Amino acid sequence: MARKKALNGKLTKKKLREIVFSAGQLCLEKKASEVVVLDLKKISDVTDFFLIAEGYTDIHVRAVSEHVIENLEKRFKLKPWHVEGMEYARWVLMDYVDFVIHIFQPETRNFYQLERLWADSARHEIADQEQAPN
Repeated sequence: MARKKALNGKLTKKKLREIVFSAGQLCLEKKASEVVVLDLKKISDVTDFFLIAEGYTDIHVRAVSEHVIENLEKRFKLKPWHVEGMEYARWVLMDYVDFVIHIFQPETRNFYQLERLWADSARHEIADQEQAPN
């Protein structure tokens, strides 16, 4: 599958990691749990990173998603290429081309098991105020 074109020109690897881990911190600001980054660069041409997080209810998932979208635009001038799932908010997907953010309710995350599907990727759990690893 051909890789999609980057949204804001070519981001450096360091800047891209900074943005993804900042998005993880934004999820934590809204009390999302189980925040994980999967580094897919070595195993997929579709995107470089998945950020996966959990919200407890549809209102919580929607609030986390809106917070991330709003703040990535403010801080990095990035808008998602595509957003899906806001209406029911069991799983909101925000596609930023170079990275994709998935905010799940627990039962939906358990059903789709993206971490298991992409088990060959490098995995980084994000805790409060954690910086992107070098």
